[in-house]
Amino acid sequence: MTYQLPKLPYDYNALEPHIDALTMETHHSKHHQTYVTKLNEALEGHEDWQQLEIKELVARLSELPESVRTAVRNNGGGHYNHSLFWELMSPTPKTEPTGKLAAKINEVFGSLESFKEKFKQAALGRFGSGWAWLVLDNGQLAVVSTANQDNPVTEGKEVLMGIDVWEHAYYLKYMNKRPDYVDAWWSVLDWKKVEERFETLSK
Repeated sequence: MTYQLPKLPYDYNALEPHIDALTMETHHSKHHQTYVTKLNEALEGHEDWQQLEIKELVARLSELPESVRTAVRNNGGGHYNHSLFWELMSPTPKTEPTGKLAAKINEVFGSLESFKEKFKQAALGRFGSGWAWLVLDNGQLAVVSTANQDNPVTEGKEVLMGIDVWEHAYYLKYMNKRPDYVDAWWSVLDWKKVEERFETLSK
């Protein structure tokens, strides 16, 4: 089995004006495709590892042969992170969490606004390239950030949502204004998808 670039569940221009069509097309068809291509190249001759779902592969990085571990960490992480990222966004998103997830966010962070501020701080505080995440860590909600294409699943956490803060995710439209990009991203984040992940992963 070789890993494949997933199709987007919407058109490249569907998230405008918040994320522009050129950024989406370049991000998906060029950047994400490159991660997939390089991941498959790295695992040539290691077909047993290629049989794993991408999440399990990234979760088991420490078990990989050292000769391919870094390439899989970078490119497998890039594939898994972006596959999640596309799914979490929608041109017609649910704009706020409800139910159990909303109650948990209020319990842990005090309010949705307080959570958003903490999440934004994680996104802006990531020096250079990386991601900010809402995760389940031993069943508890937490905000974390990772460098490059690392994913919290490698550390035993479960990802509920994440934002890409590599410059290629926002530079064409927002230039160096990462805070503006993060603020705009809330307008396309689909809380329904986050709630579905919470329901599945918190069982």
